[in-house]
This record gives sequence, C-alpha cells and structure tokens, in this order.
Amino acid sequence: MRTRHLAAALLATAIAIPASSALAATDTATSAASASAASASAAQRGLIGDLITALISADLQRAVTVDGIRRHLTALQAIATANGGNRAAGLPGYKASVDYVKQRLQRAGYRVTLQPFQFDFFLETGTPEFERVSPSPRTYTANTDFATTLYSASTEVTGRVVPTSNIVLPPTPEPSSASGCEAADYPPETAGAIALIQRGTCTFAQKAEMAEAAGAIGVIIMNEGQPGRTDVIEGVGLGAPRPYPGVFTTFEVGNELYTQAQSGPVTVRIKVEAINEPRTTWNVIADTWSGNPNKIVTVGAHLDSVQVGPGINDNGSGTAANLEVAEQVGRRQLLLRNKVRFAFWGGEELGLLGSTHYVSTLSDAEKAKILLNLNFDMVGSPNYVRFVYDGNSSDTPDAGPDGSGLIENVFLAHFARKNLATAPTAFDGRSDYGPFIENGIPAGGLFSGAENVKTEAEARIYGGTAGQPYDACYHAPCDGIANISNTALDQFSDAIANSVIVFGMRRDPVVDTGEFAASAAKRATSAKRSPLFKGALTIR
Repeated sequence: MRTRHLAAALLATAIAIPASSALAATDTATSAASASAASASAAQRGLIGDLITALISADLQRAVTVDGIRRHLTALQAIATANGGNRAAGLPGYKASVDYVKQRLQRAGYRVTLQPFQFDFFLETGTPEFERVSPSPRTYTANTDFATTLYSASTEVTGRVVPTSNIVLPPTPEPSSASGCEAADYPPETAGAIALIQRGTCTFAQKAEMAEAAGAIGVIIMNEGQPGRTDVIEGVGLGAPRPYPGVFTTFEVGNELYTQAQSGPVTVRIKVEAINEPRTTWNVIADTWSGNPNKIVTVGAHLDSVQVGPGINDNGSGTAANLEVAEQVGRRQLLLRNKVRFAFWGGEELGLLGSTHYVSTLSDAEKAKILLNLNFDMVGSPNYVRFVYDGNSSDTPDAGPDGSGLIENVFLAHFARKNLATAPTAFDGRSDYGPFIENGIPAGGLFSGAENVKTEAEARIYGGTAGQPYDACYHAPCDGIANISNTALDQFSDAIANSVIVFGMRRDPVVDTGEFAASAAKRATSAKRSPLFKGALTIR
C-alpha cells in the first residue's frame, strides 16, 4: 500500500470524527464559549476532511485512464468474437465475461462472489414467418412489419384473427387503450383463435397472461398508433414462456387486420423457431476491504450484451469503466469510511434480471445497509451527450427516492468544476437502478445516449452530429470496439471515480435537502407511475 494513500486516508478518517465523539470526555458543564470553540473546530475538521476526499478523488481520477478502460474493452471484444459475436446471458460469451471480470478483481485484491440465478432463456433459431392467408394474402417482412415477441413458443399456428373488444381506433392523442388487459376483453371465440391486441396502458405480460387464459393459440400485439408508437419494436416480451407464438406489429399492419376483421373472417399464419428453456447466469460482486459493512455504496453496471452483437458500448463501456475504477481502488487499498460494493449484473438485457434477483434476496435489514446505488450503463457513445439521471425530477417526470437529488448534484458539481455541460435523463426503468429505487434506495448515475437522435442544440453544446443517433450501433452487430468515443470514456470515468470516493468517504446520511429535494407530490406521483421499460425490454 502506498504510504501517501494510507496517510491521506487515515487523516481523512480521523478528522471526520463527529464532534459529539471527540468531545464525549469533556465536562458536561462546558461553558458556552468552549462549546462554540468546539463547534468551530468540528467545522474545520469537516472542511479538511472534504479537502482530503477531494485529493484522494483527484488521485483516483488520474489513475483511471482511457488506455486502462480500453484494455478491458478489447478483452470483452475478443470474448465476443470467440463466442458467436455476443456476450449474452445464457450463452458462452457471457460466462467468459464473468470469468474475465472475476479474475481481474481477484488480481486487484478483492474477494469475489458469483451469485447464480435461473432465468427463462429465449433464442430464435430461425427466421420468423407471419402472413395473412385470407382474404387478400400478404406476407409480412420480419423486423419491418413485425418482430417475434420474446418467450413465444417454438411452433407454427394458423387461425382466425379475433380482436379484443376494446381496441381504440382512431387512437387518442395520448396512450389510453386498455385492450387485452382484462379477461372480459376477450370474446368467447378467442379460444382456438389468434388474439389481436392493441398496445396501451397495461403491460405486455398482463395482456399475454389474459390471452393465454382465454385459450388463444397465438397473439398479435399491434402498436397503438400515436406519433412515436407506430413502428415495429424488437424486444417486446410476453413476461414468461407462453404455449403460443406471438408477434408485435406496426400500427399499420394491426389496423389493417382489425379493419378486415370487422367485415368477415381473417386468417393468418405465425411460425416461430426458438429455444425457450431455463438456464443459469450470474452476478459478479466484490466489496472493498475497508469501509463500514453497515453502510454500503453499490456501484453497478450490467455485464451482458444483447444476442445480436458484442455490446462494447452497451454495456462494455460501463463494465470496463467500473472495473478500471475498482482495480485502482483495490491497488491503492484505500481506507474508505463506507464499504463500496462493485456489482456486474447479469441478464439486464432480458429485463433487469440480475439486479432484480440481487435486491429480491436482501432482507429488509440488508436493504437498510445500502446507502445508495450508482448505475453506469453506456458511457462511451460515439455521438454522446453527458446525461445525468434526474434524481429530484426537476426536469423529467419521475423522482427517485429521497437522496437521489443529492446524488445527481454530486455529478452536476463534478462536471461544472470541469466546465462541462450536462443534460438530465429520466428514471424510466431502462437500467439496473430500477430494482433499487422500487425499494426506496436512492440512486443516480450517468448515460451517454442510445438510439435517440441528437438535436441541433445538443450538437452545438456537445459536438457530434445532429440528426443522428447518440449510438447508431445500439443493440446491433456493429456495437464493437470501434463504436466508442474515447473523449466520452475519459470524461465519464472521471465522474465515476469521483462519485465512488465522494460517497465512499461520506459521513452524513444520503438525503435530499433544499434545492436537491423533489416535492412530496412528485415523489408520490413517481411511486404510482409504472415504468415504460424494464432494461432493454419495452414492457407496456
């Protein structure tokens, strides 16, 4: 252990002793003047403690380099290349990624835990087929007109299309359709037929369960029809393995089938070839040797990729940045006040499975030990924006639990010190902070952008190309080692390193005060609003 690191850490710990502890042995009749002097002394110790924390943070930021992060990214790319082009949960590339991260953490001095869990594995093994047999035969194009729903049965069915009773056409300006959400929505003739269901207000899993109970032999879920809700979506899941095949279609395809069904029988054929079985995957978890085990800072990134690509930005970038930070913290053997838990989650792309499993296994007492969750999912997008999760919902609809505004402010202050602009991003359920905030644990983190398009205003602030996605290779085979911005890696990894030290050394509770706090009404509204996403899956 480096002497200067030990000295700085010991000093930071010593000077941050609460005044109540330092003065415990004084006479209870201490004069007002002495009490005032003690208070001033405590405040001075707090300022010095903050300074030492800043110095340790600066040292860690210097140690965490783009070259170091890219070495990890190169290793993850090599793993994907050697294993069918991906690192997806349930496939060999993911297990190799687990082994790599475990080995690197062990070399840095960590005791590593692999947390196994079972999940429903789904993999298409052939090109899906969907066609209207009658009237007016039409063959639909996969990934343009329709996409297979996850957890579809591997089978072929032909049957009559039976719409649910409450499809809303034309669609309302805002999402409102409750199509297929209740058992009463399915006419008796749904049994033995293929149900036509409209996307809307309840989850796809709920619709799928109701269709199964109604005896459907297949489902067609059509997009709802508002702007932004017209195209095909890949990654729509049925919640669990179903005994029937399903497809998600464009609004145009679904609307046409619905209109035809009002005039007479419509027959379609659906064919899906897939593996649909339980498999085991893992979370990788490692704690710092130092720090109060009753005060834990969880630092997470998902380790898995989608099945169609190597996932080097999504989320090799977050994995590699966190791994590099963990290695440098371990090598320095920093004497932290709070224990830092580095977690590399499995199965995020299938619906936040790893982080959900982890949180679900914690007792209430164990959950209470977690001060906060930091989440880093995509921090190297080539056309990046510096997005910070909007913990207090000052700019977006959903507030995080109490303390999330403070976390947000730590990132905002870090970037402000470096004269770097930021933009807010919402807690919309798209990453592994989800299970934590659902359990009242404050969370925050960073995001460099995915499939959405960069605006002219963003291009003026952050550079890059307006009118193009933040990451044109999001969930695609081209998300490889070339799909990374070194500038983004550099800036985001510094912010990650700083947040680990700031919260690893924090004396005070992680709660929102003043301008960091969301209103009680906002928090109540956020708690009631159901998420649109669960990781990569669109769930409603």
